[in-house]
Order: sequence, then C-alpha cells, then structure tokens
Amino acid sequence: METEKSIEPATQNNKHSGNSRVLSAFQTLGKSLMLPIAVLPIAGILLRLGQSDLLNIPWLGDSGNAIFNNLPLLFAIGVAIGIAKDSNGAAGLAGAVSYYVLTAASQAINHALQVGTIFAPANGMPKTLTDIDMSCFGGMIAGIIAGLCYNKFKDTVLPDWLQFFGGRRFVPIVTGGWSILIGGGLGLVWPTFQKGLNGAAKWMTTSHGIGAFVYGCLNRLLIPFGLHHVINSYVWFSLGSFKDPATGKIVSGDLWRFFAGDPNGGTFTAGFFPIMMFALPAAALAMYVCAKKKNKAAVGGALFSVAFTAFLCGITEPIEFMFMFLAPGLYAIHGV
Repeated sequence: METEKSIEPATQNNKHSGNSRVLSAFQTLGKSLMLPIAVLPIAGILLRLGQSDLLNIPWLGDSGNAIFNNLPLLFAIGVAIGIAKDSNGAAGLAGAVSYYVLTAASQAINHALQVGTIFAPANGMPKTLTDIDMSCFGGMIAGIIAGLCYNKFKDTVLPDWLQFFGGRRFVPIVTGGWSILIGGGLGLVWPTFQKGLNGAAKWMTTSHGIGAFVYGCLNRLLIPFGLHHVINSYVWFSLGSFKDPATGKIVSGDLWRFFAGDPNGGTFTAGFFPIMMFALPAAALAMYVCAKKKNKAAVGGALFSVAFTAFLCGITEPIEFMFMFLAPGLYAIHGV
C-alpha cells in the first residue's frame, strides 16, 4: 500500500511536468511570433499610403506589399531566432535555409504523388498539378526546426580538417538535412491537413458572425498563456482564399484577402481596431478615475503609456495584464 501511495504522487507530478513543458513550448512559440508580427504595422501603413485613392505612390505600396509577400520567410527567420536560446543570427539564417528546403521538398513529393494519376483522368484530358500552400504555417514549421537544431548543434565540434564547418556554421547544414526529411513527410500529409483547414475556413467565413465571435473569444482568452499569436497567424495569413482580380494571384488570410479587395476580407480583424484604439484606452481611463487620489500620479503615468501603446501600435497585452489576474471575472467579460 505504501508503495502504491508513493507511486501515485510521482505519476501525478510527471503528468503536471509534461503538461507544463507542452505549455512552455507553446508559450515560447507564441513569443517568438511577436518578432515577425511586429513589422506588420509599418507594412500596412506603406501599403495603404501607396494606394491610388490616397498618395498614389505605387513604389510605396509595393514596398509594403513586399513584406506581406515574404511573410512566411520572415516567420521562419523570426521564429528561429525566438526559439534560439541566445537569439543568435545564425538561427535566423538556418530558418531561411529550412524554409526554402522544406517548401521545395514538400512540393516535390506532392507533385510526384500526383504524376501517377494525373494523366489518367476520367474524361481523357490531363489535369493540372496542384501545389500545396503551407503559407505562414510553413514558415513557422521551418523556424521551429531551425531553432531546435540551433540549440542542439550550435556547439558541435568537428575534426580539425572539418572545423571550419563546426559550431554555429554547422547549424544551417544540419537544419537543411532535417528539413528535407520533414518536408518529404509534409508533402505526404499536408494535402489532407490543408483540406481540413479549408473546411474550417469555409465554416468560419460562412457562419454569419459565429466564427468571428469564436475567434475573438479565443484570441482574448489565450493571451494569459501566450498562445494567441498562434491562432492569429492562421486567421490573419492562412484563413480562406481569394483571387486578386488585378494580378490573378491567389491570396490567403484575412489580411491579405482584405488588401486584395475581397469583400469578405477583414471580417475577423475589423473588430479589433475599436477595442485596441478606444475600448482599452477607455478602460485605462476608468482605472485612473477609480484609483485613490494619493495613487493617481503614479498610476496615471503607467496607464497612459499602456493606453497609448494599445492605440498606436495595437499591442494590448500590457494593459490587459494589468487587470487579468487582479480581476479575472472582468477579463472573462472582456474576452467575450
């Protein structure tokens, strides 16, 4: 009996330890996503200023659009640097290597699978090869591979005649090898996964506000765990698809579809702006008004800074963390 009692707490501790490690891993991923996401405001400003109905400066709009077009690569670099223990630039280089290798390997495997049946369609006409589109998910996966490889192999010591390729220089090499293997696997399974994502996207975009409500609630309620950037990345950059009438290019994601002129684009992000620019600054004002007179001077400076950050940059975590743990019920209402 004593043995059984001693084993049970140990088992529970192992479960809690495993859960905490998983949560910590997702938190690290969420924090690492903030680096590439931080460039989006300036990209959006440049893109908007360059439009014909504003300043009509095409090269300015193209400058902002260049960031959006290469966002998966930026995700790969940013996530790799965020996961690397010392945030070294070698991890970012490995992230870029991983993204290109991963994308090429997965598409090559996907094409090879289609070639076997592509010239035997029912109507006798050849079909068209379809590419898999991992978008920012591919960048995130590449960044994770590169970051983990960096932490594992950054101190690798090779024989003297190969020492030039040792240490941090070895990281992009081994990252490329792992990316080939994982990219091949993704080429096999991603088409099925992509169908599931497309189904989820179709439901969210045709659910008449229910999907947007679910996304909004999850977005706010995941902030304490640092996981909201994960769901944001999918909705902003991968949700749904739309053919840009100007270029004929297929774009994915709520933001990209909006910029391309999709009438349904922006559905999931439009509601954030009133909250970021007005609701949360108003909440900061309410906190200041309710503060004791002797504390108003000290509290006012902090509240002004977090309110200004939310209004100008759309970064709401500072003000939300000020009350989510002190008044969790209020934060739950805020999330809904």
